[in-house]
Amino acid sequence: MKSANLQSEQLPSVSVVTPGGPSPRADRTGRGLMALNAVLTLGAFAGGVRIIVSAADDRLVVEVWRTFAYVVFAGMWALIAAWPRRLPGVWELVLFHKLAVTVYYFAIGDVPEAPLAARIDLWLVSTTALAYALCRGWYGWRTLTSSPGSSGQPVSTAG
Repeated sequence: MKSANLQSEQLPSVSVVTPGGPSPRADRTGRGLMALNAVLTLGAFAGGVRIIVSAADDRLVVEVWRTFAYVVFAGMWALIAAWPRRLPGVWELVLFHKLAVTVYYFAIGDVPEAPLAARIDLWLVSTTALAYALCRGWYGWRTLTSSPGSSGQPVSTAG
């Protein structure tokens, strides 16, 4: 079993056990949640494209901005699913954004689109936070260290 504890993250589809890292089951579950969020967000992108086609001129810029943001978030969730402990800051940026908009949507109440957006983003922040805990996403910060003689430049130490 010693070799299982020393595996490194080489392939995104492989659950990895690192010393002090998550169990393989927790890792698979967290990665699966992030992959699911990526796929669901691509579905939102497809819906956004349909909205853009029929958007009024006064809504077009906002709808294009929102629609292409879906691709960015889908990409971030896909990256997190592939390398959950190699991306310092990405988990936290996603969590910050999703938590901030969720709180805002709930605060503004019954404004058009807010109740549905609040429920959707509550799902996203909840599953991302759960996956962060399951995958130990904070380990991404461990990949940045200063090596002797590197003038303080970050270097990746993850396998």
